[in-house]
Amino acid sequence: MSVTAEKKTEIIKDNAQGNNDTGSPEVQVAILTERIRNLTEHFKDHHKDNHSRRGLLMMVNKRRNLLAYLKKKDVERYNALIQKLGLRK
Repeated sequence: MSVTAEKKTEIIKDNAQGNNDTGSPEVQVAILTERIRNLTEHFKDHHKDNHSRRGLLMMVNKRRNLLAYLKKKDVERYNALIQKLGLRK
């Protein structure tokens, strides 16, 4: 259900702005997207798991807020991230 350390390192490397970048909005959104996709798969088998559903909703809201921040600060980076992760449009 959670993202493995290897997968997380790969996501960070793919979305980082610099060498030691782990906190940029792009990296955070990419990690959240992977966690959201994993939880969505989990709910196909465990549709009554409401405790995890609350966590999913919190992650979706956090991702939405990070994307809104990125869109406000730099529209080009926002559009590139949306295309890369296949989220909208």
